[in-house]
Amino acid sequence: MNCKEYEKLIPEYLSHKMNYPVLKAFMEHTEHCENCKEELQIQFLVSAGMARLEEGDSFDLQRELAEGMTSVRKELHRHERFLKLGYVLEILVAMGIMAAVIWLLI
Repeated sequence: MNCKEYEKLIPEYLSHKMNYPVLKAFMEHTEHCENCKEELQIQFLVSAGMARLEEGDSFDLQRELAEGMTSVRKELHRHERFLKLGYVLEILVAMGIMAAVIWLLI
């Protein structure tokens, strides 16, 4: 993902409307590109800050963004573990079918 694609996806990220593959690429880019990470922070501060000012609540937007990103990382990690489990189960089922076919042929 390049920086231009990343910047176009920031509103989607902030509204929690990304699918897994896009979210994974987005987060990987965030980890490696300080300029895009800063742009994400700015857009988050503007969008969330305006909403909070209208509500009159006190807030720590930097902490909220950091917590949100930590939550997304955990969600991606769980999703990756689930996918790996699926692959292992597929292999086990295929091996079971092959064993059954071999047993029937012998």
